[in-house]
Order: sequence, then C-alpha cells, then structure tokens
Amino acid sequence: MSAQRVVIGVDSSTQSTKALAVDLDTGAVLGEGRAAHAVSAGAGRESDPEQWWRALGEAMARTGWADRAAACSIAGQQHGLVTLDTAGRPVRPALLWNDVRSAPQAAELAAAFGRAELARRTGSVPTAAFTAAKWAWLRANERAAADRVAAVRLPHDFLTERLTGEAVTDRGDASGTGWWGPDGYDQEVLDRIGLDAGLLPQVLPPGARAGVVRTGMPLREGTLVATGTGDNMAAALGLGLTPGRPVLSLGTSGTVYAVGRTRPADPSGTVAGFADALGGWLPLACTLNCTLAVDRFAALVGRDREDVERGGTVVVLPHLDGERTPNLPDASGLVHGLRHDTTPGQLLQAAYDGAVHSLLAALDDVLRAGGETPAPDEPLLLIGGGARGRAWQRTVLRLSGRAVQVPLAREPVALGAAAQAAALLTGEPADAVARRWRTAEGPVLEPVPRDDDALERITSTLRRARALQEVPPGEREEGRAGAPGER
Repeated sequence: MSAQRVVIGVDSSTQSTKALAVDLDTGAVLGEGRAAHAVSAGAGRESDPEQWWRALGEAMARTGWADRAAACSIAGQQHGLVTLDTAGRPVRPALLWNDVRSAPQAAELAAAFGRAELARRTGSVPTAAFTAAKWAWLRANERAAADRVAAVRLPHDFLTERLTGEAVTDRGDASGTGWWGPDGYDQEVLDRIGLDAGLLPQVLPPGARAGVVRTGMPLREGTLVATGTGDNMAAALGLGLTPGRPVLSLGTSGTVYAVGRTRPADPSGTVAGFADALGGWLPLACTLNCTLAVDRFAALVGRDREDVERGGTVVVLPHLDGERTPNLPDASGLVHGLRHDTTPGQLLQAAYDGAVHSLLAALDDVLRAGGETPAPDEPLLLIGGGARGRAWQRTVLRLSGRAVQVPLAREPVALGAAAQAAALLTGEPADAVARRWRTAEGPVLEPVPRDDDALERITSTLRRARALQEVPPGEREEGRAGAPGER
C-alpha cells in the first residue's frame, strides 16, 4: 500500500491566511489552519507583508502536515503593491486592492493611452485597484520610498519568494497589475509609470514549478512549490470551472467571473480582462463593498446580519470604501427613499440588495467578454464568506431570478492552490484535479421570480448618484431637488 500523499494550499487574503492540507488522491481535507491579518483603517488600506509571512507559518503549522506535505502552493489577494528593499524587506506597508487613493493615477494612465488601447494591451482599463496605478501613486506621493525599492511584488509573489528564494509569478496574478499582457510586460506602460522591468518577477508558464522550500522555512526543506496565483484565479481552479459557468463570490470584495474562451478587452472598464492560471482567460467584475459593508449596516441598525425584512422603498448603495463597479472611487455610502415606516430590517435588506445588484448587473458583460453566450438557466455558483448566509442566498435568488448552487467544499481559493500543488506531482491540469475531487458539488437552490421593482429602484438611484458624482463639489447646489444624499 502506497504512502498517503498530502499537499498544502494557501489562501492569503485581505483579512487572514487560510491553509488546507489535502489528500492528493481523494481531495479530503485532512487539516486546516488560519491566522488573522490587520488592515489599516486610516486614509488608505494597507498591510505589513511581514504579518502575512508570520500568518503563513502559523496557518501551515496548524494543519498538522507542514513537516510531511509533498508540495504546496500559495494564492493571494490580487493587485496589492509590495515594495522590497535590497535585503528583501518591505520598504513600506503594502497598498491593498481596496485602497482608492490611486484613482487619479488610474485616470491619468487611461487618458495617456486611451481606454480602448489599454484594454487591447493589458486586457483591462485600470482602476484605483490595479497595481500600476498604485506604483504611480507611490512615486507621486512618497518619492523617497519609491527610490529605495529594489523589487516590486504581488502578495502571493512575496510569500512564494520567501519560501523558495525565486523571484517568480504567474500569468493570472500578473494580469491584474495593469502592466502585463499576453506578450509579457508592457514596456510602454512601465515607462509611463516610471517602473523598471528589472524590478519585476519572472512570469512562469502554467503548471510550472516555482522552486523548492529552503532551509529554515515553515515547511519541510525540499518541498515542491507551485507558481501560485491570484485569489480569483485560484478559486476558478478550486471549483474546476469549465467555460461559461458563472461564479458569484461574496467576500470582503464581491466578484463575478467565468472562464472564457477568448481574450477579453472591455474598453468600458466594467470587465477586467484577467488571464486564468491555465493558459486561458478569466473575465471578471469586482466590487469593493460586499460582506464587510453589509455587516457595517447591520451594526449601524443594531441587527444580526440575518435579521432582514422585505418591503418598503428604501435603497442603499453601500459604497463605504468608494466603489470599483461602478467606477466611483470617491463615492460614499448612500441611503435614499427613507420614510417614517421604514424599519431597521428593511434598511439592512436594502444594503444586501445594493451589494448584490452591482455584481449581477455585470454578469452578462462578463460572459460575453469571454466569448460565452449568457445562459439564464445555468445555476450561479455562490462562494465566499457570505455564500452560506441565508440572507445573501435569498437576495441573490430574488434579484437574479436564477437557480443558485452552493458548493459543499469550503475555501475554494485554498483548494485551488492545493490543486496546483497536486498537479506538480500528478502531471494533470490543476482544474482536472479539482474536478476529480468533486469540489463544486453542492445543493441547488431553485429560482424564484425576479424582483424587478427592487432592481428598478436601485438602478434609478444609482443613475442619479452617478450624476451627482460627476458634478465638481464646489458646483453642487445645497438641497438641489432630485440629488440623493444632499439633504
């Protein structure tokens, strides 16, 4: 009887690091570990990469398999700007994906090249989330720090390099920088933002090995390490997605995506034209405000997050951190349509509605960008921290009018990383490993009639709010009729 083979997959996310020890043959989760991160609550959203490294070691150790795993892989939050000095230490805290201070730099980059041209080059029109805009912000606002930078990494690159000593990345995560395209790093974009390509890691082909674990690391020396990837790409692997199957992910951010057959290039900027981790494409739309924003509304009205009520006319746009879809980086939360009989539960339900609406509004655009025809009968795969919440499930059902499937397997990002690690040992594509593990199986919730009245109220309020956003602050009239949020 052969010895049990175990791999470890890691999800280094905004709020925590999760690690899963997985049986390579059956997909059974044999051990789990978790360690929390801290995120700054100041003007921007920043984290110290050194805490990610400590959390990685703690989470891996808690799986119980760190000294026996045959291979590992690390997936990480996309877009984050990690800047290192000549000793490989962070020059400053990492700028995270939901830091919107770089919105002016994103707009300047789009104006310099044109939105359509940037979409053609890199697959996406950059927003404040993209790493290119964050580097431009750093050079404009902290030039002394930028001048000390000897290496630029994404979060998963930083952790993989610490383990192996190899400066490498993968095409999936690289596609979220705004400076990478199918032909590699875009020199003209790099020149525009003042970034030397020599500071960037090598982009490895899909399925490649990043290296092996060095001595003195949280894993056994010599353990194989896969390339890793961005969190959304890893989740697609972890679900074993086939082209056209839509995913709605409810986490700190909300995302909607599907594996596509053709390379996306959406000049409107709604759909990010990401690469996947296998050689294909992963068109995706992302919102900044999802579960944390709704939880904040629950706290404000003094209700449990499940304690919602239908009815009423109130609309909530929960843009507490600005917003990326729609692209309103300077927005704040908006409550419109309050009446004397509005209840706290209705206000909380409206926050759920506002968060889900933004994702569903982009769903068909995502599918078309990947060369797929929207299929309204295809169940939505619902994943992320909110996926098992009944209020989230009911809201998605009511606003989409579609069936919803909730996979029984938890932590699809860490499972996708584990599948990458397993693929190093078996020679299979990582998504085939996940399908063999049957990770996407789960109950299907039957569709209900779509709530078109709620959708229309949200759409109308959003249209008026966007018009307000486009008026310079000094020109806004106090108490102007029809301008939500100014009374």
